[in-house]
Amino acid sequence: MSTPNFPPLMSGLAVESGIEPFEKACAMAALGCDAGLIVHHVAANRLAAALVMAPEVPLEQAMAMLPGCGVGFQNALGAIAPPEVAVHLEWDGGLRINGASCGKLRVAAGGDDPAQEPGWLVVGLELPLLQTGDRPGDTPGQTALYNEGCADVDPTNLLESWARHTLNWITRWEDEGNRGLHAEWRGLAQGIGEPIQHGGMSGTFMGVDENFGMLIRADDTTHLIPLSTVLEHSR
Repeated sequence: MSTPNFPPLMSGLAVESGIEPFEKACAMAALGCDAGLIVHHVAANRLAAALVMAPEVPLEQAMAMLPGCGVGFQNALGAIAPPEVAVHLEWDGGLRINGASCGKLRVAAGGDDPAQEPGWLVVGLELPLLQTGDRPGDTPGQTALYNEGCADVDPTNLLESWARHTLNWITRWEDEGNRGLHAEWRGLAQGIGEPIQHGGMSGTFMGVDENFGMLIRADDTTHLIPLSTVLEHSR
């Protein structure tokens, strides 16, 4: 695989097979590495990467980086994939291509108090490129990038494109706040207006608040689930 070229303010660290970029990035962030580092591994059947950030806002606001990275992924794939390939984003970081689940975004932070700056935040991208070990139909609702008309998409180019588009959305978010990102994400969001079950709660997914918290309407009451509840772990 070729070495990816990242935009200014970003740097890359390739890791060997067996080392998860997300876990490596979290460990390096906890030790104080520079923001903008992208830890990555590109294999024949999987692309994995993780971006280290150092938000200077409380965690609940900084969580906007999860949908920001999701919109960056949609923009990136949209720029290099065939035009008929559709990408949608699940609220908690799941990725869908042509309606089927295809990888996910993960997020961790240096703290879990929504009102405090987290010190660091890492968003990881995990994308299956090729389904292996299953016959067609064995995993309904699951897919991989190359199964969706994207066999000509070079994963290194996709990684570079994700970095560029995500940096663009981070910059816009810093300059403009959530409005532009909110509008773009809402147009890509999976399941708004549909029944949903999350965290033991059932209702209708009504959208998100200004900090991308999930709004669920149930029994004539709208419940708010903060986006920070999807943090995988804190350090």
